Amino acid sequence: MEDCIFCKIINNEIPSRKVYEDNVVVAFLDLTQVTKGHTLVVPKKHVADIYEYDNELAEKVFSRIPKIARALEKSDSSIKGMNIMNNNGKLAYQSVFHSHIHLLPRYDENDSFSVHFGDNSEKYAPEELDQIAESIRNGMEE
Repeated sequence: MEDCIFCKIINNEIPSRKVYEDNVVVAFLDLTQVTKGHTLVVPKKHVADIYEYDNELAEKVFSRIPKIARALEKSDSSIKGMNIMNNNGKLAYQSVFHSHIHLLPRYDENDSFSVHFGDNSEKYAPEELDQIAESIRNGMEE
């Protein structure tokens, strides 16, 4: 894709700080460095988001995440945890529309990154949860 910044990084048209590369993915430091070591794992094949992955690409891309995450963890003994995130669509805060997985090392509760999930369990009756689960199961591809 011509104007895709990640495709340009993959094709070495613009500089990046790569930490890993093979025939399927490239991993490089995110310019924003939300936390020190914040790394993006990007498939070399241009897909906009998770909805464009086929099973083979998903298997190949996601199977590389543990290896890269372990290397990141080993790089700094002060890393105490890691968030692995994938945003899909503008509403979900995707800003570059070439699929990418964020590896965000966590150092302590004050490291400038947080994810807070609200508890909405009281909003859903058991029957409604059953309907939601059924709807999801019906959407599964064989």
